[in-house]
Amino acid sequence: MTHPVDVHVGKRVRHRRWLVGMTQQQLAERVGIKFQQIQKYETGANRISASRLWDIADALDVQVSFFFEGLEAEGAASGGGNVPADVMGDKEALDLIRSYYAIPENQRRRLFELARVLSDVA
Repeated sequence: MTHPVDVHVGKRVRHRRWLVGMTQQQLAERVGIKFQQIQKYETGANRISASRLWDIADALDVQVSFFFEGLEAEGAASGGGNVPADVMGDKEALDLIRSYYAIPENQRRRLFELARVLSDVA
């Protein structure tokens, strides 16, 4: 039986890997394991040891604490309106985030302000 913390950490690994545009194979090679093991980590089927999590964090250029962010809020009601509890599990949301960060910073700021105004009107 999978533990909720293992599932959460695995999701965070998958999200970060996806956001940096890395495949499971590429991450596995950087960490020195088979890509099937990355698959098992990302689903929470296998627990990630502390040393392996350290290596994964290094490969994905984040602090180890990144993988635990939002853990205490999981399952809590979202205060952001109609936002799903696992917004980072939604491929469309992740595509939007990746596209957003591909926009030049000055235009990105203007788009952000526009979205904020539109969401206040809705």
